[in-house]
Amino acid sequence: MIKISQLKTDVNYTDDILKKKIEKELSLKHIFKNVPDFSYKILRRSIDARKKPDIFYVFTVCVDFNNADSKDVDSIILKKCKSKNISKYDDAEYKPRLDVDLPDGFRKRPVIIGEGPCGLFAGLILAMAGLKPVIFERGDKVENRVEKVNDFWLTGSIDDNTNVQYGEGGAGTFSDGKLNTLVKDKSGKNRFVLETFVKYGANSQCAYDAYPHVGTDVLRDVVTNIRNEINRLNGQVIHLCKMTEPVMKNGKIVGVYVDNLSGEEIKLTHELASDDSYIDTIKCGLNYISTDDLVLSIGHSARDTFEMLYDKGIFIEQKNFAVGIRIQHKQSTIDDSRYGKGHEDVLPPSPYKVTNHTSNARDVFSFCMCPGGYVVNASSKNGYLCVNGMSYSDRASENANSALICAIDRNDFESDHPLAGMRLQEELEKKAYEEGKGKIPVQLFSDYKNSVKSDKFKSINPMFKGNTEFANIRNILPDSINKAIIESIDKFGYTIEGFDDDDAIIAAVESRTSSPVRIKRDENLESNIKGLYPCGEGAGYAGGIMSAAMDGIRVADKIIDKYSR
Repeated sequence: MIKISQLKTDVNYTDDILKKKIEKELSLKHIFKNVPDFSYKILRRSIDARKKPDIFYVFTVCVDFNNADSKDVDSIILKKCKSKNISKYDDAEYKPRLDVDLPDGFRKRPVIIGEGPCGLFAGLILAMAGLKPVIFERGDKVENRVEKVNDFWLTGSIDDNTNVQYGEGGAGTFSDGKLNTLVKDKSGKNRFVLETFVKYGANSQCAYDAYPHVGTDVLRDVVTNIRNEINRLNGQVIHLCKMTEPVMKNGKIVGVYVDNLSGEEIKLTHELASDDSYIDTIKCGLNYISTDDLVLSIGHSARDTFEMLYDKGIFIEQKNFAVGIRIQHKQSTIDDSRYGKGHEDVLPPSPYKVTNHTSNARDVFSFCMCPGGYVVNASSKNGYLCVNGMSYSDRASENANSALICAIDRNDFESDHPLAGMRLQEELEKKAYEEGKGKIPVQLFSDYKNSVKSDKFKSINPMFKGNTEFANIRNILPDSINKAIIESIDKFGYTIEGFDDDDAIIAAVESRTSSPVRIKRDENLESNIKGLYPCGEGAGYAGGIMSAAMDGIRVADKIIDKYSR
């Protein structure tokens, strides 16, 4: 196949227009008497708005000539066409291993803790290989989780195990559902994850858009469909079961205790090993399960689990992260600045990305930008409050929102303790809870600058999930971070007109940008305890849905390698 890069079309392109562009780019009418029949696949699509009002889609496509001599056609084209944008298509393709030939007597099923994207993809790959993994998730399945989160946003009453952070799908289920990543992947796992999302319900554009977006509403269906596939392949996903501790012997994992919180006995589809027999039911309360492979895909908010693992002697170290605020603007303000006027009906709501190195040597940058979205109360424990961004698949909210966060490093921590970053997160979230009286603390940008509590919203209608309270956010964050954010917003107003609007709505605190710890692992992806596989965002090896899913695949492949004959 042939790959073409930098293929530009008008934003109103059709399939026919794109085919004609491909034909022209490859000079097919000049090279061949009869233009060979071909099909194409979009690998990537982005928007070029640098010369607005002239805006283009820019494509990378692979072209397949639909005949028996396609290799000859490819070689002729590559010989005749000298454009640097035309090359042989040889992108790597990741292929899961199916029905691995397991050793005789293999019965100790791999156990996965956590059903976020990392745990789901680790479970899917292991299930495809025939290892019958079992996933334990402390929170509820997604349909029940949605009800509990909606109730929390309405009443403020939080469930410690099922909330915006915990439950089926992980924290990403109540987010924008972005599937872009900065990970440079040469193995094909990135494309495999994207195509898997599409296979299980995401929009087909997610497989090729430069900034793919599922939306929280569709992501819930995708997660459910992947769970059902794992179960169909003889794995099993079990909700409302929380790991209390791993069990180690002679430096190896031998088992795990899980606490069944559901109030009901849970029937297993396949038996799990215990000390000296096999169990077919997870009873209410504590259950011991024997396993040689324990995958920790626990998410970035499992603070009680971080503490337990540290106390058990698992090697944990500090990790840099970032904290800050959420800012809301009218989406039309962002669109007009990025696209110019007149493209509302053909282009999606515009994202943006901004960065600044401030005069006090802080780095401030946008994170998890949500076009047409909402700012949500993303708390997971009573007495502590944090915010996040979320949008639905249609991105139809009036407002754009983004985190503006400031890099935090070990110089900001109070001590060298491995959990010092986690303690800093907790301290800021406790201040946010108190400043907002249990509700999301909010403030207009002009008042944030002047350290004055606001008393009403003005030209921008607030878009929140969860109750709000006017407060002085300057009292939550350290002064150096407040000053860095204010300076940066003023500067961003030069590149995005209206970004520094006095009426822009500030909310705090954005503190769950990534894990504050890293659970150390070796080249086999195991911790200092053999058979214990820390992975994903919570363990400090990912930073979003895509990178977490890919890390889950890496760990699954390591486990499969161990048992393949």
